[in-house]
Amino acid sequence: MRPSQPIHVQLTQVAPWGLAFDGERGERFQIAVLEHDLLRVSLFSGGQPRLDRTWMIVDAQGTAPREGRLREDYSPFALPGYAHSLQDQQVQLRTAALQVEIALGPLALRWHDAQGRAFATDDRRRAYQYDRTGRSVFHYLVRRPTEHYYGLGERAGALDKHGGRFILKNVDAYGYDAARSDPLYKHFPFYITYVPELGLAYGLLYDNLPPPTFDLGQEIDAYHGPYRSYQVEDGDVDYYLIFGPSIGEVVRKLARLTGHMALPPRWSLGFMAGTMGYTEAPDAQHQLQTFVERCQAEQIPCDLFHLSSGYTTGEQDGKRYVFNWNRSRVPDPPGLARYFRDRGMRLAGNIKPWLLLTHPQYAEVAQQGGLIQAAEADEPEHVTLWSGGISQSEPGAYLDFTHPAAYAWWQNQVRSALLEMGVSVTWNDNNEYEIWDDAARCDGFGQPIPIGLIRPLHSLLMTRASWEAQQADLPDERPFVICRSGMPGVQRYAQTWSGDNYTRWESLRYNIAMGLGLSLSGAPNMGHDIGGLVGPKPDPELFLRWLQCGVFQPRFHIHSLNDDGSISEPWMYPKILPLVRQTIQWRYRLLPYLYSLFYHAHRDGDPMNRPLVYEFPEDARCRAESFDFLLGSHLLVPPIFEEGVRHREVYLPAGSAWHPFYGEGWLEGGQSVALPAPLEHLPLLVRAGGIIPMGKAMQHVGAEPDDQREVYLFPHPGAGSAQFELIEDDGLSLGYQRGEVSTVGLGLAATPEQVMLTLRVSGGYALPYSEMTFILPPGEARPLEAPAGARLWVGEDGRRRATVTF
Repeated sequence: MRPSQPIHVQLTQVAPWGLAFDGERGERFQIAVLEHDLLRVSLFSGGQPRLDRTWMIVDAQGTAPREGRLREDYSPFALPGYAHSLQDQQVQLRTAALQVEIALGPLALRWHDAQGRAFATDDRRRAYQYDRTGRSVFHYLVRRPTEHYYGLGERAGALDKHGGRFILKNVDAYGYDAARSDPLYKHFPFYITYVPELGLAYGLLYDNLPPPTFDLGQEIDAYHGPYRSYQVEDGDVDYYLIFGPSIGEVVRKLARLTGHMALPPRWSLGFMAGTMGYTEAPDAQHQLQTFVERCQAEQIPCDLFHLSSGYTTGEQDGKRYVFNWNRSRVPDPPGLARYFRDRGMRLAGNIKPWLLLTHPQYAEVAQQGGLIQAAEADEPEHVTLWSGGISQSEPGAYLDFTHPAAYAWWQNQVRSALLEMGVSVTWNDNNEYEIWDDAARCDGFGQPIPIGLIRPLHSLLMTRASWEAQQADLPDERPFVICRSGMPGVQRYAQTWSGDNYTRWESLRYNIAMGLGLSLSGAPNMGHDIGGLVGPKPDPELFLRWLQCGVFQPRFHIHSLNDDGSISEPWMYPKILPLVRQTIQWRYRLLPYLYSLFYHAHRDGDPMNRPLVYEFPEDARCRAESFDFLLGSHLLVPPIFEEGVRHREVYLPAGSAWHPFYGEGWLEGGQSVALPAPLEHLPLLVRAGGIIPMGKAMQHVGAEPDDQREVYLFPHPGAGSAQFELIEDDGLSLGYQRGEVSTVGLGLAATPEQVMLTLRVSGGYALPYSEMTFILPPGEARPLEAPAGARLWVGEDGRRRATVTF
């Protein structure tokens, strides 16, 4: 390796979009001013980008063409203008929000906010490097010991990544250790830096797809001082600096840059079940239908069941052939789907992006050129792939989703093998694309690209192809798509999850931090396999506590492949079945709050699950908290992580008072308190001013008229105000895009003398209810000023209520 950096750099272009510089060896360095608070920095060591397209960054419509967008297309951005000056080998660039010092010898940047406070600095001795004998590139920055780093997608360990080293290489991490394993499933080269002494945050998004290594303080070298780095074996240093100044503003701006989360159907917030066990059984169809009957008999609500890949196995050889139906196990696929749908449940079909050499359609797809090609031969690149039982493998090839023939073949198969059979959801699995010859060739939509430059892109395009097929099948319904691997942009099409976790208490704990990191990285629609997929079956208490935690995460799904062959089912332990039923029913009662947060995430970019630092960055304890989290801004969720715990010490963020959801009395923030944690529920807390709308439990979404709303109010114990925007629409169609959505603006204000409630309805959707009941916390005695005509009354629990008729 010959690490080099640009020398004798000169300013050579001043353009409406920004500045360009050239180095003595032909390097090109650019700073594009896209918005006052969004700048793009690029180093092209050969003078041109190694890949001239991007799939991360969206256009003005919030998407990107299937074949990618030109990186130099700045049409989606305001290009607001800037000022610059050159003096003594240093360029000053200024926008309304930022000031950037550009040192030309050696090349390095120093970033300031509008007040002139320096918040980020390149390591001047080696800021932008590239290997003159290879293709590696590097970016080094100064690391402050006080900084906090959040993001990088779903990484193992604590939420704050300061001091860690992470490889973003997508692998099938079966049974991973949620506290320590690296790499994992996804490629999210983005992280937020929070600088506590300045009280500001900014994000760095590296628009490059080869697997990078982020070192955020694990490597130490006395000759350089504290530093952090981005290193990657190919591509370019091409990053976007997103200035907050708050963490929330960074996340919202990231959503605008890489695309907002797709708004899924309301039913996707219901309970979702799955197991490897049923579809591996000889009588799979009977076992699947028995599951439906048991849900109804036990009064367990359920909206979706995941068909694991056992339904695709060959009847003679037991190998997994995507889009094949094993008619011995499932004799009547349409009848199976109809049986579920008649009882209010949908099916998701597991699909994988590869073909074994023995797949019935392998030759057809290979002849069309639809498989990724070997580097030095005009034939598919053969790799080892999962073929049958656990750890069984055989040669096969991955589909090339940059080839039009493969893309079309996939969509035709989704349509004929799943959608026409009544399976309405695609579960896009095992799409990490573990091809390790970086020179293997992709069609690149007619411009060939080596796999090493675009490996994560295939999971994005696979998911997009499935999404488009589902959309074409039901044009006025929202597709619901599930995807395991991914990169920035996958949130535009799919819900994701943290992969094949191991059954242990530690996984319950650290999966939370993984999900929060993913939420901060622009993919808020996520979750985890409740109870753990791999390992021993969960004991009763672990199973219940995991389920109670999952209630407050976007994806609410039990899945299992237990070592002893047992299946993790709601009724697996009769002694706790009443509590399991109560927990799942409570999830359905919470849907009005959850769905509103879904809509806010889709529209604005704010995640449903938020680390405490998202709302309370001034509190040093919150900056380091990895496991307690907020659902929206109003509800604090402290999970239980140990067996036998019936009281839990919970830290209450400073800056607010807190009220136990299940208890009485206000607690001041900035302290730790011991709260009851009975087996029946978690020790939930509500922020002062909290507004929690709830509905009624039902067997599945739509099983009954959704005609009940109760809103739990927690007015500030002194003086304060808060709002919540309740979203109502049909929860299924694209009508919301045509204005068929209503908002119920709920306002709650308090003084020491009284509580004031306001309610405002607007929009084009007829509400399914004619009244709304507001419930005050126990002991709240201040006079309530409610909308005209409200009926004030006291419930059997002694809590004061107000029912407002629309």
